[in-house]
Parts: sequence; structure tokens; C-alpha cells
Amino acid sequence: MSDTDFPGWHGTTIIGVKKDGRVVIAGDGQVSLGQTVIKGTARKVRRFSPGGHDVVVGFAGSTADAFTLLERLEAKLEATPGQLARASVELAKDWRTDKYLQKLEAMLIVSDGTELLVITGAGDVLEPEHDVTAIGSGGNFALAAARGMMDSKKDAETIARDAMAIAADICVYTNGRLTVETISAKKD
Repeated sequence: MSDTDFPGWHGTTIIGVKKDGRVVIAGDGQVSLGQTVIKGTARKVRRFSPGGHDVVVGFAGSTADAFTLLERLEAKLEATPGQLARASVELAKDWRTDKYLQKLEAMLIVSDGTELLVITGAGDVLEPEHDVTAIGSGGNFALAAARGMMDSKKDAETIARDAMAIAADICVYTNGRLTVETISAKKD
């Protein structure tokens, strides 16, 4: 089957906003196949606690691929509790060098409340400038909207929700049914 025979999976929008000691990761619920919406309530943002340390992850791309990466990230975090950056770099190295993982098509936004990172299959672990990042088909719309609100008095959750609403109005592969998770920096 050629690429033109199969319309392919499209779309999602995930945003991460870090402001005033809190990180909010929000994602829409739409899954599309070609020009058809096949699900409107998918949950693409998850919270888990490997080694007793809370982490929030949002993913864009193939769901099966993303779940494979989430399992690997969880194992890395269990091996290095409380060290999100180190676990993320280890995952990115494996993703880049392992022949099986190289075929995975997904991106992740991860946070432990202190760090906000984007992990890609190209081996990148990126800490965003301006404390906001977004991925997926509507990511650029959400990112631009959030960047425009970062200097306002709005809190991180309001910025994330407002930016996602703007992305949903522009991107046909993004809807307004959000999953929103907030995580605060741990105090020592």
C-alpha cells in the first residue's frame, strides 16, 4: 500500500507552559484518519509516578509508538529517580540508536514541575525558550498564542487553555476537548 492509498493518522496539539513555579501540560482529544474524525475524546496527557516522583507527559504522533516511548521513559526514570533530564537524554539516545525505536513516530513533552522538556526521535532533548513549548499539528498555533500571553497576569493553566482554544479554532486536526495536568516544582 503506498502513502497515497492510506490517508494516515493526523493531528493533535499538546502544549506545555511553565510559569510561577507550576507547569501545565494540555492536549486536545481529537484523533483523525485522513479527513475523518474517528475519536474526539482521546487522552494524550498522562501523569505517572516512577520511583515516587510525579511526571506529566503529553504526546503527539502514533499512539502505539508514544506508549512504547512512555514505557521506556518510565523504566529510565525508575533507574534514575528524580532525574528527569538524565532519563530523557538516555531515552533520546536509545531512540536515536536502536533500530526498532528509530521507526517510532511520536514526540513527547515531559515535566516534573521543575523542568519542561521536549523529546524527539532525532535524539533531541530540548528545554524550550520562554518557558512554553508545543508539538503536533496545531503546535505552532498554540505556541504563538501562548508566547503572546506569557507576559500577562494569566496563570499557566489559563494560558494553556486559551492557547489550545486558539489552536482548535485554526487547526482542523485539533478540538477543544482538553486533558489538562498541572504539576508544581517540589520543595526540598
